[in-house]
Amino acid sequence: MLTDNKGSYVYLWNKYRPVLLKLMTAAAIEPQDYRLYAHEFQSLNPRQKGGYTFTLEARGGKAINNIRNSPVAMDLLQVLQLSRRAVELMEEATFELSMDKNFVLHVNRKEEIGKEVTDEKEAEGHDEGTK
Repeated sequence: MLTDNKGSYVYLWNKYRPVLLKLMTAAAIEPQDYRLYAHEFQSLNPRQKGGYTFTLEARGGKAINNIRNSPVAMDLLQVLQLSRRAVELMEEATFELSMDKNFVLHVNRKEEIGKEVTDEKEAEGHDEGTK
């Protein structure tokens, strides 16, 4: 359900949804950064307390860190939950999405520990087999 009350960032994040999906996909190779426009956020809620910075860690379509004090992060998660592709990506790995004070969005895909261990063991087994 899209909320569209005053100060809601859902509309703005929805506008950036195609970019968000590209950043999340490209983050599999390396962390991604994207500069957003400060005035777009500030015009939606000029009295935002605590600034607009946030860190959202999401896995399986849900936040795994506390974002309750960040309407910007909560609305971003809501938009991502409405995207089938974003949910698929969040099923594959944990994503850390953060925005700094300069309105640069950082997207980082965190590989799962279990997957890394499995990949390392497979690589070791492959190396041993070639000796």
